[in-house]
Amino acid sequence: MAPTQHQHDLKQGVNGDQESQKMESHPVWFVVLLSCLLYRSSAHNDFFTSIGHMTDLIFTEKDLVTSLKDYIRAEENKLEQVKRWAEKLDVLTATATQDPENFLGHPVNAFKLMKRLNTEWGELESLVLKDMSDGFISNLTIQRQYFPNDDDQTGAAKALLRLQDTYQLETNVIATGNLPGMMHKSSMTAEDCFELGKIAYSEADYYHTELWMAQALKQVDEGEESTLDKVTVLDYLSYSIYQQGELEKALDLTKKLLQMDPEHQRAKGNLKYFEYQLEKQRKADAERGTKENDSKEREKRGTGEKKRRPKDPLPERQKYVKLCRGEGIKLTPRRQSRMFCRYYNNNGHPRYLLGPVKQEDEWDRPRILRYHDVLSHSEIEKVKELAKPRLRRATISNPITGVLETAPYRISKRRNGAALDFNTVEEKGFGRASWLIGRGLDWLCQSPALLRRATVHDPQTGKLTTAQYRVSKSAWLAAYEHPVVDKINQRIEDITGLDVKTAEELQVANYGVGGQYEPHFDFGRKDEPDAFKELGTGNRIATWLFYMSDVTAGGATVFPEVGAAVWPKKGTAVFWYNLFPNGEGDYSTRHAACPVLVGNKWVSNKWIHERGQEFRRPCSLDETV
Repeated sequence: MAPTQHQHDLKQGVNGDQESQKMESHPVWFVVLLSCLLYRSSAHNDFFTSIGHMTDLIFTEKDLVTSLKDYIRAEENKLEQVKRWAEKLDVLTATATQDPENFLGHPVNAFKLMKRLNTEWGELESLVLKDMSDGFISNLTIQRQYFPNDDDQTGAAKALLRLQDTYQLETNVIATGNLPGMMHKSSMTAEDCFELGKIAYSEADYYHTELWMAQALKQVDEGEESTLDKVTVLDYLSYSIYQQGELEKALDLTKKLLQMDPEHQRAKGNLKYFEYQLEKQRKADAERGTKENDSKEREKRGTGEKKRRPKDPLPERQKYVKLCRGEGIKLTPRRQSRMFCRYYNNNGHPRYLLGPVKQEDEWDRPRILRYHDVLSHSEIEKVKELAKPRLRRATISNPITGVLETAPYRISKRRNGAALDFNTVEEKGFGRASWLIGRGLDWLCQSPALLRRATVHDPQTGKLTTAQYRVSKSAWLAAYEHPVVDKINQRIEDITGLDVKTAEELQVANYGVGGQYEPHFDFGRKDEPDAFKELGTGNRIATWLFYMSDVTAGGATVFPEVGAAVWPKKGTAVFWYNLFPNGEGDYSTRHAACPVLVGNKWVSNKWIHERGQEFRRPCSLDETV
């Protein structure tokens, strides 16, 4: 007998319908209103990709709480008036009913009875029927248009699951909020765990469905007050375990479910199917002589052996997550002995003769340098101030269609102003064309004036999609926009000795919940001959990356090919060459931004191009020069 189709109705976020409002016929008002609506709809998306944008929601919620408390006070005042009226009449009627005729013999009492019944009870009725919620509901309706949507909730949930896998966190550690360095500990309720499990289930992620449904069940069994239906949790749990091939455990949970709800139709059907499949499996095992070994394995799983994440088939992914956890390759003592810290003045540059910068060797091959105290707190705050209103989810160009898409591998937001992600660029509004770079997914699209979520071109469909490997928001800042930006650009040129006139504009990125940027190259490869062609400035010769915040846990910049990991430190910058002196790409510079486990990560970067460097970094046939 085939199993009953397992279906669950996932709750959809209900957006309150906005009250329709009459618009004046004057065309100016129509244009203003339409513009506002279009702006809000475009700026609303992907809150989870930027902590900077999510902070606004905290103040929105605080405003709503204030409005709610005002409503509660109004209701309490109304009830207090009704209560006083009731108490007064309770005493009066108690006296009157003892001797009604004698009571009404007093003409004042007779008059007041007529008055109360004719007038005052009507006033009380009006008071009771008065709706005190108008102010609160109006405020809520206005604010709701700026609320996160289902995609934001799903994105934040996936971020938690990504952090759980990358940093090998136990489900209970996340549920109890015991993350490293946390000042504001926050635990998850059984309902929270259940919702996380449902989102994993909707993505056919049965591994995480099992983990979080089991956690929800555990918290309820331990006595947590909850309205959660254990039957529903067991339904999800048993099916997710079945999908992972653990028939015996799925069968046991189904039996437990039926003990609670003997008439559960799907469970009754699944029980018969699981028993049939298990018997079939046992016969097959017996024929192969593996019954005893398999039984031992199933017994181990049943005794609470730790659930293991299915192994990632991509070797690079395994290296990447190990580096993110600080399990990278250690330099040999000989290589380590060649790493130094020094004061650096770029061969006697006038700006740094009296005040050289602090330079530190982070890695030798490729050579990665860190510069300390090269960005002040005031400069950081100004850059963030300029970028934050324009943060949008980072995008890249689809290598097939050239359309801009949100980059799934980059979970951050950036501010658009001029240029590109790594392999293509499109600037709408300034007439600059888009760059399509072969097969790579490393392209970004920008739209002037606003930070957007990174997008990429899907290599299968050719459509521009949100890049799940890039979870951030970013923005582009031009030198002419503010003296601080111009000053920062000049500082990069003075320290590196490279011409930044042909470089891309300063890109500012803020990472969101579990914000990351999976392994990628900054330069255009040989199979991408048209990369940056429209810019006319050649390939990306070097990368300069500012860290504009400290990160409590996670958020490292890692180089999986060589095992290097560079950890964020506010006010510092790292620099490396993407190309060898002969113009060939250095494939060891493939790098990634690890998910932010705890904290808020702000970075800004400058991609420096080949043009203008002919005499500053002369070509050489020797890669090692």
